[in-house]
Amino acid sequence: MLQVLKEFRQSLGDPTGRLLLRYSFVRNCPGSYGFLLRAGVLRPAFGRCGPRVRIHEGARFRNVHKILLGDNVTVGVDNFLQAAGGITIGDHTLLGPGVKVWTTNHVFADPDRPIRDQGAEYREVVIGRDVWIGSNAFLMPGVELGDGCIVSAGSIVGAKKYPPFSILMGNPARVIGNRKKAGPAPEDGVS
Repeated sequence: MLQVLKEFRQSLGDPTGRLLLRYSFVRNCPGSYGFLLRAGVLRPAFGRCGPRVRIHEGARFRNVHKILLGDNVTVGVDNFLQAAGGITIGDHTLLGPGVKVWTTNHVFADPDRPIRDQGAEYREVVIGRDVWIGSNAFLMPGVELGDGCIVSAGSIVGAKKYPPFSILMGNPARVIGNRKKAGPAPEDGVS
């Protein structure tokens, strides 16, 4: 118990620890006041946070200071944004429930060394304006979604640059259409 109290005291002395503690009290508050409380606690900590950002219940963040949010962004219920490599989300973007955005991955090139001893690589994720990411989608490190893209629910989006207005689906996600073009989409996910 003494160790727990020491860790708690140490967290209070650290700005990130204080932020995490404050956010833990408001993370699951329901209703419109919950939106206000979550935004109020997190707004000063984000790298950038436009007006009218809505953060739903249960959303979790790592490296919040490396997250840049545009205007009118919606972070969905139980989202997890891990931003060690940086995350940029454009104006009017919607993240459905359960979306995960990851910006770091373990290095595993040397099979003779434990993976945990090989370090990590960091790659920014950039999400354009007016993008809709469906529920339970997973964006891997290095993804770049152009403006107007749609990611289908449950898709796993790999590290590629996707053209504006692409419609992505699957595991691994591939471009299945374009919101502005008629006809079939390219098979390899890029154009």
